[in-house]
Amino acid sequence: MRLKKLYLGFNKIKFLLKIILVGMCIFGFNAAKANTLIESLQSAYLNNLKLNAERASMRATKEEKRETISEFLPSVTISGYSSEQDNTNPGADSSFSPSEQSMTIEQTIFQGGSGVANFKKKKFGQTLAEFKLKKIVQETLLEAAQAHTKLLLNRKKVNINLINIDLLERQVETDQNRLEKGEINLTDLAQSESSLAGAKAQLIAVQNDLVTSKTNYIKIVGKKNTDNVKEVKIINLNLPKSLASAYKISNLENPDLQISLIEYEQSKLDVNIAYSNLSPSATLSYKIAEQDDFSATMQERTQKTLTATAKWPLFAGGSNLFNLRKAQELKNEKKLLFEDSGKQNETDVANAWSNYQSSKSVLDSIKSQVKAAEIANEGITLEYESGRNRSTLEVIQSRSILLNSRINLASSERNLLISQFNLLSAIGRLTAKQLNLKF
Repeated sequence: MRLKKLYLGFNKIKFLLKIILVGMCIFGFNAAKANTLIESLQSAYLNNLKLNAERASMRATKEEKRETISEFLPSVTISGYSSEQDNTNPGADSSFSPSEQSMTIEQTIFQGGSGVANFKKKKFGQTLAEFKLKKIVQETLLEAAQAHTKLLLNRKKVNINLINIDLLERQVETDQNRLEKGEINLTDLAQSESSLAGAKAQLIAVQNDLVTSKTNYIKIVGKKNTDNVKEVKIINLNLPKSLASAYKISNLENPDLQISLIEYEQSKLDVNIAYSNLSPSATLSYKIAEQDDFSATMQERTQKTLTATAKWPLFAGGSNLFNLRKAQELKNEKKLLFEDSGKQNETDVANAWSNYQSSKSVLDSIKSQVKAAEIANEGITLEYESGRNRSTLEVIQSRSILLNSRINLASSERNLLISQFNLLSAIGRLTAKQLNLKF
């Protein structure tokens, strides 16, 4: 019986261990899951602190719009008081405890159009906040794409330099053997050793760049695991087919252009609001009050008052007129800024389109350069190692050309991808919806 209990207890322990091991495997799998570019963009879109702060600002703007509606609604105020009065007169001594409970309803009938103008301004303000949020979204997603690809580029640079150092170390060993045989002189060996030392120094520099890019990736994307960042696969960003199409889209969707347009429209409404300060206003109020112990002859009474009030500021020290002139000049400023924003938008779109087109051509050229450099380096190295008429300097130069061409290829691949993101940003379509992000 005791053995049976021990056996059952042992089986339970084995079962628990299996559960723990399975859990550890699942956790390890999730931790080791590769971070694709889309996942990095998704993480930045949801977790970036600057972007979340702008979202909070937009929510506050919505409340401001709701607040302006209150200007068109009546206000209701309930008030009351209670006091003690001691009156001592010759031949009479009386005390009172007057009190009052009242309710006042006040409605603005006319305010020179400022209420309507202010409501329209706040409505524009909500749209303005949405475009400001869109601008921060574009900046965040572009920074995330740059951080992801920069991390991959620096990792490639480290690997390329490690391969180069391995080749140079073997060359130094070969040159030492050839020096002992008298096939080369000490100068040739010194050139190889110098090239190896320079390659090691370059490796240290790119390793430092890799550390910096990891830190930047964590800051922007919000993911601490940078070792599992995955190579970028071909993604369809639905870019415009022509420059004319890019111009057309940007005129409607570029956030900077729309922000300047909305600010110009708001400045027009500010002029209307300033005009209203020179216009008459009218309010209507109704008050009902119940008074107790009002006097020696009146114990209680109910008072109802309907009041119509009209005001027209004829002179306020000139401040109203000064504010109107100020609003008009600010409107002129916003108009000029809007026109400048339109020209800047055209320039940015043209530059982004040109950079995208040139990046494709540069990448094709560098691919051809890498192929030619690989063939040349292989041939020169074989001729050098076989003792043919090739100098150490020629081998070092061909290897340096191959190294630089491989690094340029990695940089060009990144530049092409980033140029596509820059083009999307310029036309105003670098958004979560365009990239099919989950939100």
